[in-house]
Amino acid sequence: MANTRPKVLLTRQLPEVAIEKLEANVDLEIFPYDHKITPEELKENIQDKEGLLCLLTDTIDSKLMDVAPSLKVVSNYAVGYNNIDIAAATERNIVVTNTPDVLTETTADMTFGLMLMTARRVLEAGNLLRSGNWKGWSPMQFMGTDIHGSTLGIIGMGRIGKALTKRARGFDMEVIYWNRTRLSVREEKQLGLRYVKFNEVLLQSDFLSLNVAYNKDTHHLIDEAALQKMKQSAFFINTSRGGTIDEEALLEALENNKIAGAGLDVFENEPNINPRFFNLKNTVILPHIASASVATREKMAMVAVDNLLAVLAGKKPKYQVV
Repeated sequence: MANTRPKVLLTRQLPEVAIEKLEANVDLEIFPYDHKITPEELKENIQDKEGLLCLLTDTIDSKLMDVAPSLKVVSNYAVGYNNIDIAAATERNIVVTNTPDVLTETTADMTFGLMLMTARRVLEAGNLLRSGNWKGWSPMQFMGTDIHGSTLGIIGMGRIGKALTKRARGFDMEVIYWNRTRLSVREEKQLGLRYVKFNEVLLQSDFLSLNVAYNKDTHHLIDEAALQKMKQSAFFINTSRGGTIDEEALLEALENNKIAGAGLDVFENEPNINPRFFNLKNTVILPHIASASVATREKMAMVAVDNLLAVLAGKKPKYQVV
C-alpha cells in the first residue's frame, strides 16, 4: 500500500519528543546538518513537501513557495514571523503559525537576569576570578548599581513585558511603560504600572527593557536620538530582536559612556556580531538564549508540531498567523 502520509521538512533538529510525534504522523525529512539551512538547500528539499517546520533564521519567501506547489503550512518555531512573506503565503492559501505564550516566563527570567548581570558587573567579576588574577577582596572592587528601588522602563507591554513587571515588583522597582496601545486603567493598577509617553520612558528609566515585536514600525525604534535621551547612568536591555535598535548608535553610546551599560541577547545580523561589542566591559552579550530552558524549548517544539499537524489534518491550529 502506498504511503499517503503528508511529507514534511524540518529545517533543524528539535527536542526528541517533538521528533517522535512528527515521525508518528508524517513522512518526515530532517535537514541533517547543524547549521542554518541555505536558501538553495531549502529549495532543493521543499519541492514535494506539504508541511514545513522552520526556524526564525529561515527565509520563507515567494520564490521558495513557488517551488513547493503542495505546501499547505509553514510552522515557525518562534514567536516572531518576519522571516516569512505573509502576503505571499496568504495569496497561495498557505497557513502560517507561530509559538507564542510558551516562552514568556523563561524570556522574562533572562531579561531580569541581564539586568542583574549588567548592573552588578557579574560576568566581568567572574572572568577576573577565572583568569587567576584576583588578588582578594577590596572595598572598591567591582562596585555596581542597585536594582532594588530603581525605575524600570518597559517599551512594549505584551506578555513578556507584563511578566517582567511582576519580577520587578519583587525588587521594589517603580515600573513605567510605553506601548502602542495603552492598557486599561484596571490592568495598570493590577500590575502596578504607570503609563508615560515614549520619550518619558527614555528620560526616566534607570533600566530600559525593549520588549516589542520586530516589524517595519519597530525597526531601529531605539536610535541615536532615543539613546541621547537616556540617563548617563541607565542600562539598556534587549531580549526582543536585534533589528529593534540601531547597533551603530548603541555602540557609540556604550563606547563613550553615554549610557552605563547594556545587556543584549539579540543582534541585528546574527550570528555575525559586530566585534566592537567584544571589547565593551560595560556590556553583557549572550547568543540568543533567552528562551533556552529545557522545558520551554520542548514546549515550543510541541506547539510548532501541533500547529503543523492540525493544518495537515484539516483543522484550525491553536496559533495561526494567517
